[in-house]
Amino acid sequence: MFDFYRVVAAVPKVSVGDVNRNTAEIIAMINVNKDADFIVFPELCISGYTCADLFFQSELLISVKKSIKSLKEESEKVKSVIVAGAPLIIDGKLFDCSVVLQGGKVRGIQVKTNVNYSYSSYDMRWFSSARDLKASYISAAEVGIEDDYAIPVGNDIIFNLGGSAKFSVEIGNDLASPIPQSSKLCLAGAEIILNSAASEEIVTKRKFVGNLVSHQSSSLNCAYVYVSAGEGESTTDVVYSGHSVICENGCTLKENKNIADGDYFTKTDIDLGKIKADRIKNKSLSDYGCSNEFREIFIDYESDCDGSLYSVNKLSFVPSVKAERVERCLDIFNIQVAGLKKRAKTIGGKMVLGVSGGLDSTLTLLVCVEAARQLGIPLENVIGLTLPCFGTTQRTHSNAWELMKTLGITSLEIDIKDACTQHCRDIGHPEDLFNTTYENVQARERMQVLMDYACKVGGFVVGTGDLSELALGWCTYNADHMSMYGTNAGVPKSLIRWIISSLVENGYFPESADVLRDIIDTPISPELLPPDEKGNIAQQTEEIIGPYALHDFFLYHFMRFGYSPSKIYHLAKLAFKDDFDDIIILKCLEVFYRRFFTQQFKRSCLPDGAKVGSVALSPRGDLCMASDSSYNIWLKEIENLKK
Repeated sequence: MFDFYRVVAAVPKVSVGDVNRNTAEIIAMINVNKDADFIVFPELCISGYTCADLFFQSELLISVKKSIKSLKEESEKVKSVIVAGAPLIIDGKLFDCSVVLQGGKVRGIQVKTNVNYSYSSYDMRWFSSARDLKASYISAAEVGIEDDYAIPVGNDIIFNLGGSAKFSVEIGNDLASPIPQSSKLCLAGAEIILNSAASEEIVTKRKFVGNLVSHQSSSLNCAYVYVSAGEGESTTDVVYSGHSVICENGCTLKENKNIADGDYFTKTDIDLGKIKADRIKNKSLSDYGCSNEFREIFIDYESDCDGSLYSVNKLSFVPSVKAERVERCLDIFNIQVAGLKKRAKTIGGKMVLGVSGGLDSTLTLLVCVEAARQLGIPLENVIGLTLPCFGTTQRTHSNAWELMKTLGITSLEIDIKDACTQHCRDIGHPEDLFNTTYENVQARERMQVLMDYACKVGGFVVGTGDLSELALGWCTYNADHMSMYGTNAGVPKSLIRWIISSLVENGYFPESADVLRDIIDTPISPELLPPDEKGNIAQQTEEIIGPYALHDFFLYHFMRFGYSPSKIYHLAKLAFKDDFDDIIILKCLEVFYRRFFTQQFKRSCLPDGAKVGSVALSPRGDLCMASDSSYNIWLKEIENLKK
């Protein structure tokens, strides 16, 4: 369902050599995770990883076959794909294997490749490498199953799950080899890697393994489930970690925290839609593909996972962890400054911008001031114009002046009421008709003043519009839509408050801290309609088009992953279940799609502006889209959601 799959990393309490007890522990974990699509157990968990020379005992190996038969019978009762580690004799050699079971059948047996001696592992003493394996298939009878079918064996198996997902199995330190087996498997099409491992716990290794799994999932655009043997394994020389980590595209979704853990499982949902979306764009995987070397085994399967265990961040552009959020905000600010510095050095002149007392112009002004400081330009060369008109309130007007004064820039006020009134008369527009024309007259007059003043002083206009406004077309064509350089072009509205807040918290612009805090708390408004009877802002943007938190959420998933309206709606319901009802979410989703498609003509002629994140709308590479594209198929899907 919507490309979600539920995965479980299960670490049973193992008793070394007691196959019957281990099998019972494995079955118990299967039974409490019947809703999972994948249940992955550690390396050699059926026998225990630390059996050592007991691996040569026929009684142990016979018991392992009986265990596989029991697990095969158990797999008939659940939908899950089960992966369990077992020592198996194939063609007269002993191999370290992962047995893949589903629907009452052994679907395949993946064999470990990187078998060697190390300071704590003596695998080569007992096991042969997959490179020594001559058979491609074995009969079910060879693993103790009476059914008459052939089971694929090797290190080259990829499983196609219902035509919707491709997964494969990597075993232990095959991940740590110079060219990991999972790299080859993903180049051949695998989207999910399940690793049954046995890693000893030593200082710093947990962090190393976590980083390794995360990096592998990132470089291969895959989901990666790693589960290591733990409690119950022999502690003669080392302690086994019981470490589980589940990653997706470089992001760690779940990881156990306890050292030397065991008798537990970690469960979460993965979103394969993200993997598929990135692979469409990422040509490097196909460039190095080696699909001819691998076999694909089809399993008839359909997931019903709804993603309810998937962590969905409601503010898609804003990290939920404060330290990460502050770091990202400061990084973005520095990117903005770097972009403006280059533009200022190239074209020269003074930086001119409109300062409204709102969030967008405030961030732009801070970028201009920091750029001037780093360039060694006098702050007087940053010129802020406040351009009050019909909708300007006392709060924003005084904040604009206070901000400019405390920053030490050149400040100027030009009241545009008379000019706008005259223009309304010239075009025959009633002065009391508060419609789009009334608003656009003010917006265009402001830009005309800024452009002409910049020309007068030999400067250039720095734009203040943000990414969210560009996505929705919430800007007046050839007004706030235009500038010589747009510092906020890549910054979404939901992030701007956090950037300013992070600057304040970290001691940037200390002389302006008080006024910046008040600006952060000011409602978002273009201030193009007259204030209410108390002089407060009457025109609040989010009451007109809906919350920016929702629109930024829609924008992120629409642009970053190309998700359908149905999936975006499903994710939004999960993320905002405590904030908005379904009717509001669906209404805003329709507004987003209508505005996004119909306002592309504004984005087709955007000024330059630095990209700061994975989502951007520049027509020069980030969004190549016809201005007259049809939105019919997207709106039709939204209409179906209303039924």
